[in-house]
Amino acid sequence: MLSGIIAAATALLLTALLAAVLRVPALRLRLVERRRLRQVPLSGGVAVVAVTGAVAGWAEWRSAGSGAGGLLVAGGAVALLGLAADVWRLRRRVLAGGTAVAGACVVPYEETGVGAGLLAVAWVVGMTLAFRGLDHMDGLAGAAGVVAAFGVAACAAIEVMDGIAGLMSVLAAALTGFLLHNWHPARVALGGCGSMAAGFVIAAGAVCTRAGSGLAESAGVLFALTAVAGADALLVLGARRLAGRSVLRGGPDHLGHRLRRLGLTAPGATLLLAAGAFSGALVGVLAHAGRVGGGALWWVPGAALVVVVALVRVPVHVPRRSVSSQVSGSLRVRSG
Repeated sequence: MLSGIIAAATALLLTALLAAVLRVPALRLRLVERRRLRQVPLSGGVAVVAVTGAVAGWAEWRSAGSGAGGLLVAGGAVALLGLAADVWRLRRRVLAGGTAVAGACVVPYEETGVGAGLLAVAWVVGMTLAFRGLDHMDGLAGAAGVVAAFGVAACAAIEVMDGIAGLMSVLAAALTGFLLHNWHPARVALGGCGSMAAGFVIAAGAVCTRAGSGLAESAGVLFALTAVAGADALLVLGARRLAGRSVLRGGPDHLGHRLRRLGLTAPGATLLLAAGAFSGALVGVLAHAGRVGGGALWWVPGAALVVVVALVRVPVHVPRRSVSSQVSGSLRVRSG
């Protein structure tokens, strides 16, 4: 218990320090992302991955193998893939393929079976890319990641899977240290390196924790633990299909963008979505522990669907003619 607290505190402090140190090199290397006319360095993800790997790897070595080594190595491979995407802008199909290979290496087929194992790999890939999509607004990916990681850690602790529980606790602490620099206005961002690694480790860890349980109930628990990422992916895919746009083409159409269009501030939108993530994760943990019935799980996707249907009506793409009219009207007012 004490060693776990020390590991988590170490991860938090080291990540906060390393994210600040790496900010200047990231700016010089132009490893940045533009957010509302600001250049935000993508050094936060490198700090989260490096510290999580070091602290969790040390704990794994100290315990002579606690069951999280394979997950840690696969997560590192996904982090390198995400870093390559930050540098060279890889296509999403390449990211999905690489993540699928990593996921296939950690899914416990002996407990899930081949069919359910392949479904688990597909879910891991989807959640990995969904967490990458959450990195569109200050604080959101970090906050959702902290909540989800703690939720999976609680489920793993219930199953006495100490290695996965410890890894998730370290990851949650590292993301908390990152949030010290990522809160609005963000000075660093996760980028593909950090967001994909966090999403992969959380999703794969949840799959390992639920392995051997019923398929329908496991699907409910997994969605509840990652409700915000799942709702954001559902909203984006559905909205782009309805608009006749390619689902692979990016745009300001995520949960955070739409909430900002409704008038919420960036911190307000992040706190609202973090509260939703906490509510979903709490239901997932209670269902995993058998404290609530399986029927309670379906309230989470039901609530997520209501939110998606409500927000899909919020306009996010302003037609060119409208923008031109607004600019012309502004010039006429100034000239008058």
